[in-house]
Amino acid sequence: MTWIIRPPRAEDQEVLAEIYLSVRRETFVWVDPGNFHREDFAAHTNGETIFVCERDGGVAGFLSLWPADDFIHMLYISPEFQGSGAGTALLRALPEWPQHRYRLKCLVKNRRAKAFYLSHGFGVTGNGTSPEGDYEELSFFPA
Repeated sequence: MTWIIRPPRAEDQEVLAEIYLSVRRETFVWVDPGNFHREDFAAHTNGETIFVCERDGGVAGFLSLWPADDFIHMLYISPEFQGSGAGTALLRALPEWPQHRYRLKCLVKNRRAKAFYLSHGFGVTGNGTSPEGDYEELSFFPA
């Protein structure tokens, strides 16, 4: 089966917000889950380009991009689809991938995400601290 990557529809907002909320609560176990809210999705993606990944009519996840800085702000995959290629499909849907440079921040404690990005050609180019913890900046440079 193939992945369909498309822009979000109005009817996707609730499921995208639920994926964003549930995956953060499951992944960022060191953060008080009360800090995460369903409304965060709309606020945190305001002004960003969103790519939705679906299979068989079901939404598997999404990627949000801040195009002005070629910054991948979020890539979230619903737990039942993690490890199935949805994240890879979203990266491949980025404009000019893989001939274009992209960057992102990945929390140091999110080892699974970091391994995913490193396996797709990203490299560590910086670091910092956020309210959720220490992060590394990862960049993808075209070959």
